[in-house]
Amino acid sequence: MYSDFLSPFKRHFPWMVPGFVVANIVLFVITMYENNCPQTSATGCLGAKFLGRFSFLPLKDNPLLGPSSPALDKMGALTVAKVVTQHQVWRLLTCIWLHGGVFHVLANMLSLLFIGIRLEQEFGFVRIGFLYVLSGFGGSLTSALFIQEGISVGASGALFGLLGAMLSELFTNWTIYANKLAALLTLIVIISINLAVGILPKVDNFAHIGGFVSGFLLGFVLLIRPQFGWISQKKAPPGYMINCVKSKHKPYQYVFWVISLILLIAG
Repeated sequence: MYSDFLSPFKRHFPWMVPGFVVANIVLFVITMYENNCPQTSATGCLGAKFLGRFSFLPLKDNPLLGPSSPALDKMGALTVAKVVTQHQVWRLLTCIWLHGGVFHVLANMLSLLFIGIRLEQEFGFVRIGFLYVLSGFGGSLTSALFIQEGISVGASGALFGLLGAMLSELFTNWTIYANKLAALLTLIVIISINLAVGILPKVDNFAHIGGFVSGFLLGFVLLIRPQFGWISQKKAPPGYMINCVKSKHKPYQYVFWVISLILLIAG
């Protein structure tokens, strides 16, 4: 009878995260079209007979099964020299929508679906979209500060931002979790595995770290939950008696919110 008003949080239909996945795949196809391997590669192409201008560079040139660096640069990859000398700051954002190859885009998009859909269902598209883009920007900026050579592409910083936000969301909404230790250990294992992948050659761990820190701080600001009792009393039918909860959030949630906001503004 009272299940509707005692059910604490609204579930959102996840459409933005799948939209991000489609956008990334479409941009990868466009990048391969612009790459036009048969016309630009002097070392041959993989699958040229069947794929034509969508064929891939040889594995020795691109082990991720994808386009050339000039094609990625043309599409907006992060090149520090162009950001600094030519003031192309927009590359800090455009690079998070590009990928270096089929293996790269598949790994990132599967991770995005696995992580992002759950967060969008819980918090809606506005907060998760804002968090995703800002975390990606934070990852790109960190990468640009520490890696001055080469180009950078991919959604890794934004993905790590979602992981960081999941961790801070667990801390700030600690009291609503039934299996706190299990949730924390599971998240720590996932984060550790993804950070370990960054040790491999050609993987940018600075983007991972920058995105994770950005998402971790943004999670305290954007993913704060009201208390169960506060929501229940708002949804209770007239005359139904329920414990009075005056504050929407707990004191420790406000502390996390203020400290994180100050660090974000300072950063």
